Amino acid sequence: MDIFTTVVLRRVVRALPPPQPFILNSFFRSEQLESTEEIHFDVDTGKRRISPFVSPVVAGKVIAQRGFTTNVFKPAYIKDKRVFNPQNSLKRAIGERIGGELSPGQRLQVKLASELTDQLEMLNRRLELMAVESLRRGKITVTGDQYPTVEVDFGRHTDLTKALLTTARWGESGVEPLDDLDAWSLAVSLRSGGVANTVIMDAKAWQLFSASAKVQKLLDRFRGSDKLESTVGGHGAKYMGNTGSFDIWVYTDWYEDPDTGAVTQYLPDYTVILTGQDLEGTRCYGAIQDEEAGFEAMPYFPKSWLEKDPSVRYLLMQSAPLIVPFRVNASFCATVR
Repeated sequence: MDIFTTVVLRRVVRALPPPQPFILNSFFRSEQLESTEEIHFDVDTGKRRISPFVSPVVAGKVIAQRGFTTNVFKPAYIKDKRVFNPQNSLKRAIGERIGGELSPGQRLQVKLASELTDQLEMLNRRLELMAVESLRRGKITVTGDQYPTVEVDFGRHTDLTKALLTTARWGESGVEPLDDLDAWSLAVSLRSGGVANTVIMDAKAWQLFSASAKVQKLLDRFRGSDKLESTVGGHGAKYMGNTGSFDIWVYTDWYEDPDTGAVTQYLPDYTVILTGQDLEGTRCYGAIQDEEAGFEAMPYFPKSWLEKDPSVRYLLMQSAPLIVPFRVNASFCATVR
């Protein structure tokens, strides 16, 4: 059997353990597949309306439909192309016993699975970074090789992005972090009607938060953790406890910047995010622009081919993603120091 056919590659990818990025898996679970190269996404702009009173003997009052805006975006295209060296089948695979216990064909399958896993993990780190950026800023900046830099602004209200200044910063005398969380959660409810009961912060913000006497008194490190882990969780995140109103998570994970090579935190120092399942985060994908994919809508498409002169085999993973918070005002971000 040819393990490099498109059908086999797609089966291998489906069988691989899926990556578990924390923000993406917790708050951007839905998928939207497009049949075109463009992505169409709705942002909920509905107001907090109430039903009008009228006399029972007069005609009903016509109510305008709940508002939303539909946006169109042509996403940057991801093409992870790499050389696959068949000579790897002659060398001991990682984890294999010294002296070798696998056949060359088995080693080739192990190496192929390893490369495809790496491609999927790289793709999911990119999606995770987009998800984090949308929660931090309410917008995403997309830039790439021969792709003009574009800022996708989802229109989050300016009240929902804050940088604490001077004496209002966490750790300053008289500043109570839990009071800030209450106020910020109320701002989310005001602007979106949603509930922001999940708090995600980096390690340095957690140090300031956990130093509060009020937090130390109220924080329950066990309450609700089993229930939470079924809906929120992933790599790099640790459940720290519940304050009665909020579930607190510390998120410490990194990625390697493709331009500079610098290892960078997803959450900058002293970042606090409030959100919840009302965000309705969605992973949107444009159609794969490849004849072998049938120009179908799918999250990603792996393929492989052989160049004869010089002889070299390539692996290619393609995707056209955009991460969208449908209810963008159901999130809040603050820099607390």
